[in-house]
Amino acid sequence: MIKKLIVLDTETTGLEVDQGHRIIEIGAVLLEDRKRTDQHFHTYLNPQRAIDEEAQKVHGISNEKVQNEPLFSDIAESFLEFVQGSILIIHNASFDLGFLNSELKRASSQYPNLEEICEIEDTLLLARSKFPGQRNSLDALSNRFEIGGYDRSFHGALLDANILADVFIHLTGGQSKFDFISSQGTSAKDQASRKAIDFDHFPITPVSVSEEEAMSHESRLKQIEKDNNVTTLWNQS
Repeated sequence: MIKKLIVLDTETTGLEVDQGHRIIEIGAVLLEDRKRTDQHFHTYLNPQRAIDEEAQKVHGISNEKVQNEPLFSDIAESFLEFVQGSILIIHNASFDLGFLNSELKRASSQYPNLEEICEIEDTLLLARSKFPGQRNSLDALSNRFEIGGYDRSFHGALLDANILADVFIHLTGGQSKFDFISSQGTSAKDQASRKAIDFDHFPITPVSVSEEEAMSHESRLKQIEKDNNVTTLWNQS
């Protein structure tokens, strides 16, 4: 029996599940014959905690929007029924699985981890194997494959699941336009241009930043790390 393919994404109150952050939106789309279908699972959730301001800037979901939404425990059974036995296609799967498994355990000790009832296909790992040295965030991939027709003012779980479905179809069967990339992840053309520049002639001027600017920068770095499952240079010890 052929397993069903389900593309899934979540939005959360923040980036760290270990700090008690929760899921506020789940979006999952069923694929058939390598095409998106109208069958989907979508819900907003009351996280029973405040949403970080930086997270709100990413997905545009406010505390007021979710205060009357169901709890995860209210939808857990229907969610598990929808994904049971499927191949779950997720971008940077460890992030979403960490949150989903945490919610499942919080709802009931009897609920399984998703890896126990589904196969997991991580499109970030798939993209890295196909495009080594290049940016492979969902936004970068959708641009590379020239996927349009979506309002990207904010991230959203169902929105991103639909975009990821298109990306997955391209990753597993389509073609993309991209420049030749060297082992350092820089195009040969760019490297040739950079060799002609002597950066010693460009002195670096120290810049002071406020505490608010520093916190915003740190939040942005965490978002980049989440999207690409990497540790940025600034956070490497």
